[in-house]
Amino acid sequence: MYISAACAKRSRKIQVNRSTFTQSGELVTISRLKIKEKWKFLRSLRFRITVILVIIGIVPCVILEKSIVNSYEDRAVSVRSITVKNQCDIICNQLIQQNYMEDPGSDVINGQLSMLTNIYGGRILIIDQDFRVIKDTYDMDRGKTIISQEVIQSFQGKETSQYDRKNNYLEMTVRIQNTETKETLGVMLVSISTDEIRANMKILETKGMTILSIIALLVLVFGYLLAGILMKPFQKVTRSIEDITDGYLDESISVPDYLETELITDAFNKMLTRVRTLDDSRQEFVSNVSHELKTPLASMKVLADSLNGQEGVPVELYQEFMQDITSEIDRENQIITDLLSLVKMDKKVADLNITQVNINELLEQLLKRLRPIAAQKNVELILDSFRPVNAEVDATKLSLAFSNLIENGIKYNNENGWVRVSLNADHKYFYVTVADSGIGIPEESIAHIFERFYRVDKSHSREIGGTGLGLAIARSAIVMHRGAIRVYSKENEGTTFSVRIPLNYVM
Repeated sequence: MYISAACAKRSRKIQVNRSTFTQSGELVTISRLKIKEKWKFLRSLRFRITVILVIIGIVPCVILEKSIVNSYEDRAVSVRSITVKNQCDIICNQLIQQNYMEDPGSDVINGQLSMLTNIYGGRILIIDQDFRVIKDTYDMDRGKTIISQEVIQSFQGKETSQYDRKNNYLEMTVRIQNTETKETLGVMLVSISTDEIRANMKILETKGMTILSIIALLVLVFGYLLAGILMKPFQKVTRSIEDITDGYLDESISVPDYLETELITDAFNKMLTRVRTLDDSRQEFVSNVSHELKTPLASMKVLADSLNGQEGVPVELYQEFMQDITSEIDRENQIITDLLSLVKMDKKVADLNITQVNINELLEQLLKRLRPIAAQKNVELILDSFRPVNAEVDATKLSLAFSNLIENGIKYNNENGWVRVSLNADHKYFYVTVADSGIGIPEESIAHIFERFYRVDKSHSREIGGTGLGLAIARSAIVMHRGAIRVYSKENEGTTFSVRIPLNYVM
């Protein structure tokens, strides 16, 4: 392949990030791994527990601090309002007694008004019945007319008081009322500064934030340590699993500190037990396979050595030995065929070729194919179809399963016996029963007949050509279809296999 000069020139301009490419050109996400490792702690349960504990500890404290500050503000404003109101009531009584509304020149009253405004940093306006200002402690609006909602309400008999948080002042109206006639002669409009209250609130908030910071630090440290204590059982589980991952499969883990860790370890131990069982099964399977494959080869070798070790062997003896060798080859071929079928059954269910199949026709074809084999032992094959059945199945795999069940019924039957295949269905499943009049299965062997290479009577099985894989293949095919198989048997009375498979296949 040739590269043009222009292309080569452009390629030299491309910047290569050496931190992200290896010499072979493979992209390696080093920076991403570093970031992931850096933020690993943030993804940990310990960090999340710490955050939750901090939130649980800090949020109530923040709410409490805000409540205390707001409560202080409300109380301080209320006390300030009551205090000023009482002092204004006293001055109002003096105004009436000294006829101040007619002659606002009393030095005593003016002095009291000035002192009150100086103490609280405020302003007082005295308004007569004509809404005219007769006294202003700031001497700014004296003689002017003031018509406001608060003043009007006061002349109507309703005193007002309001607190402006934004501008930090308290405003109220106090009626100047004749105690004898109950007539409102004027209104005292009072504005008092709340800067002092606001300053005290700032001090209180600062102290509160300081205390909150200390509490937050303590909660953070306590939360981190507590989270570490809470996480110890889970760390034990992790270490135990890592030890088992390193190869210590014979050990079980037990961390009963919490119910959760106990449930996790129980589930893991169950999985570990299954792994051990599968490992033992695999080893046994390999051992059985090697034994089953070596046995025909050993037989052929013995026969061949016998022929080679003799001279002048008659042709009839040669033919007899060759027939025996051919039988062993056929047996070897059957074992390999069954092994391949079993391997296919072990694959994922996605390998199933699901189609709509007429089960009645499928069973009829199987019995038609197996009748010549049954005729050799004078075994009668009977099919009872109670209703037409169509189902979503893999015809090839299901045929293999039913074929193995029926062939078993033929092989392990008595002369002039029978094998009855029954088909029925309901709205959800179809049912196939394969019953025979054969030799039956011992009770202690029923639990093992679906195991690979298991034989009830090994010598008898070899005589009739059994490999010990047929029932394992049948069960695998049925389970792949989300079905179930049961066996009922009694020695010298016969065996019945009952199969249930859904009409509609669901992944």
